[in-house]
Amino acid sequence: MSATGPAGRVQPARPGDPSHIGPYRIAGRLGAGGMGTVHAGVASDGMRVAVKVIHPEQAQEAEFRARFRREVELSSRVTGPHLVPLLAADPDAPTPWLATAYVPGPTLNQHVLAHGPLTEGNLYAFAAATAQALAAVHAAGVVHRDVKPQNVLLTPAGPRMLDFGIAHAADGTSVTRTGVMTGTPGWISPEQYRRGTAGPAGDLFAWGALVAYAATGRLPFGSGAPDVVAFRVMSGEADLDGVPAALRRTLEKALAQEPGDRPSAAEAAQECVTLLASQATQVVGADAVPATAVDMVTALWDVPAGEDPAWHLPPDRSPSRKRLIGAVVLAAGVIGGLAGGVAALLPGSTGGGTHTSSSTASVPPSSSTGSARPLASTAKDDKDGTAANRQASNGGSATAESWALTRTAQGAGEHDVARAVLHDEGVVAQELGDGVGFSPKSVRFQESRREVYLSYTLASDEEGAMYAETEIARNMCLTVRDVVLRLHPDLPYRTYVMVKEESGRDPQVTWQDDFVANSRCRSAADDDSAQDSGTDQDSGADQGWQPDEDGLGQAMIPSTDGAEIRVADGAARKIIAGTNGIRRTLGTDRVLGNAEIKVGFDPGNSVMYVWSDYLEWNQEQVESWADLAAGEACRALVRERESAGSAWPYSRYAVAEIGGSGYLMIRSGTATTRAACPA
Repeated sequence: MSATGPAGRVQPARPGDPSHIGPYRIAGRLGAGGMGTVHAGVASDGMRVAVKVIHPEQAQEAEFRARFRREVELSSRVTGPHLVPLLAADPDAPTPWLATAYVPGPTLNQHVLAHGPLTEGNLYAFAAATAQALAAVHAAGVVHRDVKPQNVLLTPAGPRMLDFGIAHAADGTSVTRTGVMTGTPGWISPEQYRRGTAGPAGDLFAWGALVAYAATGRLPFGSGAPDVVAFRVMSGEADLDGVPAALRRTLEKALAQEPGDRPSAAEAAQECVTLLASQATQVVGADAVPATAVDMVTALWDVPAGEDPAWHLPPDRSPSRKRLIGAVVLAAGVIGGLAGGVAALLPGSTGGGTHTSSSTASVPPSSSTGSARPLASTAKDDKDGTAANRQASNGGSATAESWALTRTAQGAGEHDVARAVLHDEGVVAQELGDGVGFSPKSVRFQESRREVYLSYTLASDEEGAMYAETEIARNMCLTVRDVVLRLHPDLPYRTYVMVKEESGRDPQVTWQDDFVANSRCRSAADDDSAQDSGTDQDSGADQGWQPDEDGLGQAMIPSTDGAEIRVADGAARKIIAGTNGIRRTLGTDRVLGNAEIKVGFDPGNSVMYVWSDYLEWNQEQVESWADLAAGEACRALVRERESAGSAWPYSRYAVAEIGGSGYLMIRSGTATTRAACPA
């Protein structure tokens, strides 16, 4: 789910949005995404609140409801002056919801992007306040699990930490295309990467990275593919240059590789309060230093308030207000008027959630039409959807009638498919922007026809709809393919179908494709592609297969597979070391690293890609580097196959250079034996 404008900016309600949720009147929307919608609500006494309504697909899962209920109960006990407590919730409603009070203020991420890092008293106040917030969370037996810049509001009265306790129950931190719950790359502890464990010590690690970001304006483990960021986290390569020396010592302990070497949140808070007191003495004098840490934060905090537009309630047309039965109303006297905000209910993104590398080049989407069929909503003269139904009915294709016979998810596998599709399409909605008006609605299943359906709304014009539906279809194909073929191969589904819903019109089947046969999830047939038919021993590349922009694009998509991350880390380490070892041959004195050299995987074609965005080599030097990279990539694949056997699916490698005008594939081949790898 994503924020969609400056803090406090309310979007108009959309058709079907409720006028009331629990005791709150709804003024509009604050955000929306794959896991639900955040509405701007107003209590009877005029207090502004942010109300998150969980997606109906999640509401149908008993296990999800149980987790949600437990976390609501636990989070109601967490209080503190630097937290955003829960106000009310109804986990037993037909569609569960929760609410926090609302306060204006940008997230740390928004503030740093607009105004730069925090300095002097603001920085020490931020460090102390956020450490105290975590100490309160941990004292209540809650693990935050999603400490990052998007989850800290800079309110006029000081920092407020968001999403404690609810983040992992209601939203997860991010759900990858494979449906696996993970944290946000760059804010995950080494032990969570290695063992999947998330505890208080992991929160402290993320806190150390958070304060480093606040102090420098830089991501402490850099940017790039999540695999590369994970490597830096696990190798301890935090960038703390520019952090004040006194505070740096505290952050270095918080960022220790081993959880047992880190201080507790309470210990870190005490250290930061001591530093804050020193700052307060310099600012107001020893005689005027406030007695409490909270007052010290308030005294030194000087972050300008952001825009806070008024909320205008629509006319209340409801005939009566029924008392909510079963709602859990949670009194929180410490709240005053300082809790909540749209980000409190949003998983947040680390720059949009787009699948791109840190280079200046991008991998463009395919925009032609072919084997994946765009139907009604992209046809120029089809005002009533009849052309869609004619096309969809040919050869037993999906129709509005088959959509009417679908059902909701049943069983763990189908729920994984539904969750992953809704999350990933929520990311697409964010990427497409408000002008397109794309909103994923539900995922349903037709088991006898082996079809997975996504219903959605789209408010774009014809040209925009064509582009949007191409992106929506490609993303759905990738998601369903990954979850079904990798995680749940016992599921019978083989086709995905998109259904557009519009007010006053029957549902329209707009797109469908066989996600198994369309292994690349292209929106058009690739004229140059062919089935692998052998191996070209001279070039080392499979006949009929060549590395291309789609494969490179797939390699840039974050991986959550442990083996892929491990192999990518190892290969990147060797390639970077080898590159720096031949700097003289490459004509540069610069030491290169993960920012310039990256490794990723294209599952559809079983390829490991290595790419560089370092642009200062000449052609001969590029060739030399590519030889080195190809050899290391080949050997890494062979070693893993020798260890894992047939469980390791990757047998090809490709080396590319990315520049401002595009990409260049330099080397490719098939990893057969170590002896056959490039020297």
